[in-house]
Amino acid sequence: MPAQQKKLIFCIAGVLSFACALGAAAAIGTQLWVRGTILCTTGALLVNATGPELHKFIGEIQYGLFSGQRVRQCGLGGRPFQFSFFPGLLKVIPASIHVSVILFCTVLIVFALVGAGFFMFNAFGSPYETLHGPVGLYLWSFIACSCGCLIMILFSSEVKIHHLSEKIANFKEGTFTFKTHSEQFANSFWTILVCSLVHFLNALLIRFAGFEFPFSKSKDSGTITGAVDLMY
Repeated sequence: MPAQQKKLIFCIAGVLSFACALGAAAAIGTQLWVRGTILCTTGALLVNATGPELHKFIGEIQYGLFSGQRVRQCGLGGRPFQFSFFPGLLKVIPASIHVSVILFCTVLIVFALVGAGFFMFNAFGSPYETLHGPVGLYLWSFIACSCGCLIMILFSSEVKIHHLSEKIANFKEGTFTFKTHSEQFANSFWTILVCSLVHFLNALLIRFAGFEFPFSKSKDSGTITGAVDLMY
């Protein structure tokens, strides 16, 4: 492939990596990771609410990695409540998983920026070390993609398996009990998915530029080695 086309591919990959870093950084600070509704089961059972009456006992919840808000509905109107994961909620949520999600988000941002820098370096400079060349670009893209996948797996397990929304809704609730009525991942969670797909696409762009995947054996080298063995 001509050098100009390789430079163009590296520039596109660098811009995509930088955009992913900005998107992941923006996603961390928002409360748009999970949206859902919570049912006040205690209040609904007290009045034996059914059908349309249940809407008076269904509140809303929305949260991210650091904070969130919920609207408490127990038949007397909505009461908004702001909450923070640090430090209060750490006692009731799976803290190790939650901190790991934040840590992997930070690693994703760092390596997305590193990858963007090296993509631009390979586009406009002359690589002089292995990690500055195609092998390094594969490495940065692989690490960033892996971090994005780990973020989604860990956060999904925290929400679905450990019932994060219910634990938040029932935090410091002595009288009323809340249960998750509906739950869905919001924009910031899907931003991480897009970032993972973009880094996977970057690896394909490197291959499209004409550079072999790491640890792949070419047929030519095997043929030459076999010929040399026959000589001896």
